[in-house]
Amino acid sequence: MNNLWLLIYVVPFLAIFAWYLRARRQKEEASIRAAEEAIAASMTEPPSLHPVIDPMKCIGCRSCVNACPEHKSHPVLGMIRGKARLIAPANCIGHGACKQACPVDAIDLVFGTERRGVDIPTVQPNFETNVPGIFIAGELGGMGLIRNAIEQGRQAMGSVQALKGIGAGDRYDVVIVGAGPAGFAASLGAMEAGLRFVTVEQDSLGGTVAHFPRGKLVMTQPANLPIVGKMRFTETSKEKLLEFWQGIEAKTQLKINYNERVTDVVATADGQGFEVATTRSTYPCRAVMLTIGRRGTPRQLGVPGEEMEKVSYRLIDPSEYEGKHVLVVGGGDSALEAAHSIAEEPGTTVTLSYRSEAFSRAKAANRDKIENLANAGRLRVLMSSNVREIRDDEVIIDYEGKSWRLPNQGIIICAGGILPTGFLKSIGIDVETKFGTA
Repeated sequence: MNNLWLLIYVVPFLAIFAWYLRARRQKEEASIRAAEEAIAASMTEPPSLHPVIDPMKCIGCRSCVNACPEHKSHPVLGMIRGKARLIAPANCIGHGACKQACPVDAIDLVFGTERRGVDIPTVQPNFETNVPGIFIAGELGGMGLIRNAIEQGRQAMGSVQALKGIGAGDRYDVVIVGAGPAGFAASLGAMEAGLRFVTVEQDSLGGTVAHFPRGKLVMTQPANLPIVGKMRFTETSKEKLLEFWQGIEAKTQLKINYNERVTDVVATADGQGFEVATTRSTYPCRAVMLTIGRRGTPRQLGVPGEEMEKVSYRLIDPSEYEGKHVLVVGGGDSALEAAHSIAEEPGTTVTLSYRSEAFSRAKAANRDKIENLANAGRLRVLMSSNVREIRDDEVIIDYEGKSWRLPNQGIIICAGGILPTGFLKSIGIDVETKFGTA
């Protein structure tokens, strides 16, 4: 009888417990591997808002890991020795869902780390900066999540409407700088409110979103857009989201001045407005809303010929390079993703040039793709090289002590961006560098 009881109850229990321990060990091993890969790739600094987990409070329930919307596509949080850890910091984009899910309040959301500070402009609850009349919404203020940026753009435009002097005088009510999620929502909000406004964007619709890798999944929570109502996307691709926004732009006849960059913002003598100077014009206005993101202006190489039309600072469509000689410059994920995407197009000849000896800032998966393509002879990699001159049908590169002349019909420069901190300070906005603080 005792043996039968053991067989019916104890043995299945032990089997289930053993399966649980094995699954838990496998997940922990996967977390350790992800953490080691992040360290090896020097991807240990989170780009924006991120969690700090108190191991003394953490009870190891996995609620934060399961709540992270990014977890399906790549690791962010994991469990190591029974405690939650930020195992892939560079993958964290600041959803904040982990903090909400933690039942014991073991998570704080902060900007920057002890080693790397993050510049955050001073912004009041109504999104107005220390300069009365200048507002900031979206990624520039530290909130990179699309839904949050849309909501901030909508709310900030409500604050602009409440300003004294809106609707008066021969000027615009507001100049909106940037057409990313926050700027797009703010523009629709201004249109809905009947404000006199102009929206300028140095690049294209979508802002930072337009620079995401091809096929990247975005939008994990619904958001409300002025005029349109609720966007019911829960998970979609970058391309479909941009197509949706383009449809709204056309349907509402929203006018956005693309390829126009702001160069200065100067307060008027009476302190009740601004003159916004751009690469095309000057706009008098009552208020300014900055939704320019944190990417800033693309960093240039500063070499002869860089002004040519064949030079681009991001990849839009790999198919446009089919059958061409293409040079990609850079060593981060955007450069490697551009290089291997173009190399997969028929008839292309792709060269990847990077000034350092190793791709230390790129994810392991991208480094592996580049290595496989190079070994297969479909991609040429020139480490410790520098572009010296760009010509009509060729490019000159310094490599291994010699000058190389390569045939060329297209160049993509992925050298990062010049952060807008200097611009913000130049127009009087206070900026605080945060080292692991809220």
